[in-house]
Amino acid sequence: MPVSLRQLLLGFSSVLFLGLSAYFIWTDQAYYILFPLALAVVYAAIFYTEWVFLSLGFLTPLSINIEEYTGSVGLFIPTEPLLFGLMLLLLWIQFRKPILHADIWRHPIVLTVGFYLLWVLFTAITSEYPLASFKFLLARLWFFIPVLLMGTWFFRKQQNRERFIWFFVVGMVIVVLYTVTVHASYRFGEKESHWVMWPFFKDHTIYGAIVALSTPLVIGLYFLKKNTPLLQAVIIAIGAIIVVGLYFSYTRAAWLSVIAALGIWALIHFRVKFYLVAGVAFIAFITLFFSWDAIQMELARNKYEHTTEEFGERLQSATNVTTDASNLERINRWSCAIAMFQERPLVGFGPGTYAFEYARFQKPENLTIISTNFGNMGNAHSEYLGPLAEMGLVGMMSIIFIVIAIFYSGIRLYYDWPVEDKRNRVLILIMVLALTTYFVHGIINNFLDTDKAAVPVWAMCSMFIAMRLELRSSKSKPVEID
Repeated sequence: MPVSLRQLLLGFSSVLFLGLSAYFIWTDQAYYILFPLALAVVYAAIFYTEWVFLSLGFLTPLSINIEEYTGSVGLFIPTEPLLFGLMLLLLWIQFRKPILHADIWRHPIVLTVGFYLLWVLFTAITSEYPLASFKFLLARLWFFIPVLLMGTWFFRKQQNRERFIWFFVVGMVIVVLYTVTVHASYRFGEKESHWVMWPFFKDHTIYGAIVALSTPLVIGLYFLKKNTPLLQAVIIAIGAIIVVGLYFSYTRAAWLSVIAALGIWALIHFRVKFYLVAGVAFIAFITLFFSWDAIQMELARNKYEHTTEEFGERLQSATNVTTDASNLERINRWSCAIAMFQERPLVGFGPGTYAFEYARFQKPENLTIISTNFGNMGNAHSEYLGPLAEMGLVGMMSIIFIVIAIFYSGIRLYYDWPVEDKRNRVLILIMVLALTTYFVHGIINNFLDTDKAAVPVWAMCSMFIAMRLELRSSKSKPVEID
């Protein structure tokens, strides 16, 4: 009787487990305790790949960066090892028997992401720190390949799209409950709000960004389908928890990003023409350009500090560029990014190198009480200016093209989807609004290099691609005539 693949893997895993366990016991190390769990995960990934992929939605908010404990290796556990393993497994499956639809490679999101990756590869070769840049590229690949590309295979099923969002929201609710509970023990103090979400999130800025991203998703779950009264009550409770978490994150950009999502909803709902939006944006830009001196003078009069816990005053502090250290430090980082671009406008200093280079571009007049020369207080604080410094003008434009492709694809899909299928239209709309919160937030922060943002963002993009293929397939089916 021929030996099956399952039997071969079980046999190999058993021998490997026994051998490594014997070695670690002999050398008096306790790592062997983790091997049964690791082998179980490998087994599940091979034989229950779909559920392991969907579990990423739940595990992402709960992942922990072991850099906090090792002091050297930056790795989110368990998501990044899972993503790397899934990348290798799914690539092997794809080369053995292709599972991806051929039309995927012509989708605007895939095309723009592909161009971005090619430019990352090119600028990694010319980088000041090639090792850091190729590590940056590898990290992008284990987000793009298993989530964006291979995700289209799993998201071809309606129930998997909804399951992933449910898993992600439930994971975030657990984190918010933990954070609010810890924060309450400090009487919701503003200073404590910066770290009470640890170890799940590094600080309140990324925490606020992902809570804001979750807000439209929770609202959408309520309207997605007609649920039982009990489930509707559960969703309302989840929504209340998310709103409480959003408020006590004390993250001004997160609050403003939700307001921006409401504006995008209005534009989509009332079907405002693109040329009208473009015209208003152009007029606003011209007004801003010719009134910049007056605007700066007005901003300079703003003395509101973000240390206050009052909602209105904290929103007003978002434009304080005179005394607010957080705002001033962002301007310092942006100024460094622009100066770095001016020195190397074509290829930049290399992907992932901003932290190594920006210190010498800081001007004395821009330094703040939280400035540092060691690259340990964040990065360029912008999804757009970071690539400008690291990969030149083409790098920044590649990110802008990706964002345009995402929103064009999502909004176009919403308009094209059959009106009678309200369930999927709601799903598309809430994903567009969730992505709006993130990319608006991305103007002043950048988190796509972490699993917390990358997994939900690229998963929703993958759903757009899968649903476009589904819509195209349904339109190409011949009409049956009785």
